[in-house]
Amino acid sequence: MQIFIQVVLPVLFVFLIGFVVQRWKKIDVRSVSTVAIYIMTPTLVFRTFYNTELTIQLFYMVVFAVLLLAGLIAINKVYSKMNKFDQSTESGLILSTAFMNAGNYGAPIILFAYGEEAFAYAIMFLVLQSVIMNSFGVYYAARGQAGIVVALKAIVKMPATYAVLIGLCIKLFQLSIPNNLMLTIDIIAEAAIPTVMIILGMQLARIEWGNFEWKKVTYGTIVRLFVSPVLAIGLSSMLPMDPLMANVLIVSSAMPTAATIVMYAVQFDAQPKLVSSTTIVTTVISVFTITALLIILG
Repeated sequence: MQIFIQVVLPVLFVFLIGFVVQRWKKIDVRSVSTVAIYIMTPTLVFRTFYNTELTIQLFYMVVFAVLLLAGLIAINKVYSKMNKFDQSTESGLILSTAFMNAGNYGAPIILFAYGEEAFAYAIMFLVLQSVIMNSFGVYYAARGQAGIVVALKAIVKMPATYAVLIGLCIKLFQLSIPNNLMLTIDIIAEAAIPTVMIILGMQLARIEWGNFEWKKVTYGTIVRLFVSPVLAIGLSSMLPMDPLMANVLIVSSAMPTAATIVMYAVQFDAQPKLVSSTTIVTTVISVFTITALLIILG
C-alpha cells in the first residue's frame, strides 16, 4: 500500500488533471503535444545523454529492447495464425501489445520508485522505444499502404533522434556547454515529464468506451501487462545487466499500451478501435499490476 501511495498515486493525480481538463475544456491535444515532442522531450533527452556516462550497459539495453520486441511480435503472429486472423487484425494486436508507454507513464513511475540514476536509464529507454515505435510501429500500422518508407521518414522527423546525436557528439568531442545555456536546458527539461503526463491524461479522455472486442482486448491486456514483464525478467537474467537497469527495464516493459501508437492506428486504419480499447483497459489495470510488480522487485 505504501508503494501505491508514494509512487503510483502521485502519477495518477497528474494523469487525472489532464483527463479532467480535457473533458472540461476540449483542448487541442495536438498543439500541446507538439510543444512536448519538439521542444521539451528533445531537451530532456539531450540533457540525459550529456550528463550520463555511456557504458556497455547501453548496448545491453538495445539488445534487450530488440529481443523483447521480437518475442512479443512472435507471440502475436502465432496467436493470429492459430485464430486465422487477417493481416489487419494481426497488426492491431501487435500495435496493442508490443509497444509500451515508457515515456508518459514509465519514466515518472521509475523516477518516484528508484530515483535520479534509474530515471536516466528510463529516459534512454524512452528514446530507444521512440525509435522502435517510429519504425516498427509505423511499419505494422502502415504495411500494405506505405510501409517502410513512411517508417524511415518518421524516424528522420523525430526530434529526439537529433537530440541524442547532438548529445553524443558533444560528449565524444568533450565539449562543454556554458552554465547560462545549461540553466535554460535544465528549466525546459524539468517541464518535460509533467507535461507529457498531463498529455497522456488528455489523450485518455479522448478515447471512447464501449463496444470493445473483449476477447482480443483481454488477450492484448494479458500480453502487455503480464507476458511482457515475464519476458523482460527472462531477458534481463540472461544479460549481464546492472541490477538497477534491469529493474528499470522490467518495470518499463510492464507499462500499458503506448497512447502514441493509437495515433498510428487511426492514421493508417490499423484496427484503431482495438488499439484504443486495449490502451485504456491496460492503463486502468496497470494501476494494480505496476504496484504489485514494484513490490515484487523491491
